[in-house]
Amino acid sequence: MQRLIAALLTTLCGACASTSSRAIQHMNAHHGHGAGGAHNAFADPDALTKVFDDPSRDEWQRPDDVLHALELEPAMIVADVGAGTGYFATRIARAVPRGEVIASDLEPEMVRFLNERARREQLPNLRAILATSTSGLAASSVDRILVVHVWHHLAERGEYVRGLATALRAGGRLFVVDFSPTGHRRPPANMRIGPEVIVAELEGAGLSAKLSATALPDQYIVEARRRP
Repeated sequence: MQRLIAALLTTLCGACASTSSRAIQHMNAHHGHGAGGAHNAFADPDALTKVFDDPSRDEWQRPDDVLHALELEPAMIVADVGAGTGYFATRIARAVPRGEVIASDLEPEMVRFLNERARREQLPNLRAILATSTSGLAASSVDRILVVHVWHHLAERGEYVRGLATALRAGGRLFVVDFSPTGHRRPPANMRIGPEVIVAELEGAGLSAKLSATALPDQYIVEARRRP
């Protein structure tokens, strides 16, 4: 588990290896915290925000390009699944001022942190919720779903994907951003997933899916649409 966390932090931070190291050391100090005493390295959002929200991430993450691909409209309802500290959720909230952003995360401390961040940054249309083993989203409730760097962590994706598909409104779209199997910035080799795998999984859930034309450094975007 420690190797997985270290790989993820290094991947996300890119050139900020020293920041990743400090974050890992800080989180290691909390070993034993979490449900049942199990180690929960994602329970400290104050440490992780230094990694996930580091300004240097913008250079390779290209958040503006990702949001452009989503083709957002001001009154849309958007779900950011696995929102973490809110790198994308806060940006989306500003892009849908008359809509709403539902940001989900498995870690209660992340949910608390993001709700506090929404208040601090005066984003009343952003709310964070605790994720479940399914999507946690109501049926036909959202216009867009964004899933960034989460797919390769999902162990049982079948039911989860069906939940995401069900949550889309008619004409709604789902976007999955993950790391290219051949890129330089990536998780361990045994965790990489090619876009064709995600396309097949989304198609299996009844969506129409394809590789997006939006190009990102060392990443790809798969987009899917709910069929009429």
